Amino acid sequence: VKLVESGGGSVQVDGSLRLSCVASGFPFSTNCMGWFRQPPGKGREGVATIDDGTTTYLASVKGRFTISKDNTKNTVSLQMNNLQPEDTGMYYCAAAPPWSVLPNRFLDKTQYIWWGQGTQVTVSS
Repeated sequence: VKLVESGGGSVQVDGSLRLSCVASGFPFSTNCMGWFRQPPGKGREGVATIDDGTTTYLASVKGRFTISKDNTKNTVSLQMNNLQPEDTGMYYCAAAPPWSVLPNRFLDKTQYIWWGQGTQVTVSS
């Protein structure tokens, strides 16, 4: 299993970035996919997930971030708009086997077993 993220970078407040994650080695179309982030000095938190078309978002990113999945390209993307300094961190793509994530636990990092190496996002004011 391999997850490779791209698209991170440095932007100013209110800027936008689009992260992408290309997956291989597992049946991508049926897996739950998610984006997590780890701010400097803090723990890893769930940002957005998509499972069979159903999306879940961290409250602080709702309305600003959009997760999408392209099963023809084995890619999951995260469009991030109106970025704020508190969005700074390392962003990780993660995957969980089909139907393995417990209800209401989609943003729980312990539910995911495959992880990418991460891509850095820095938002400056």
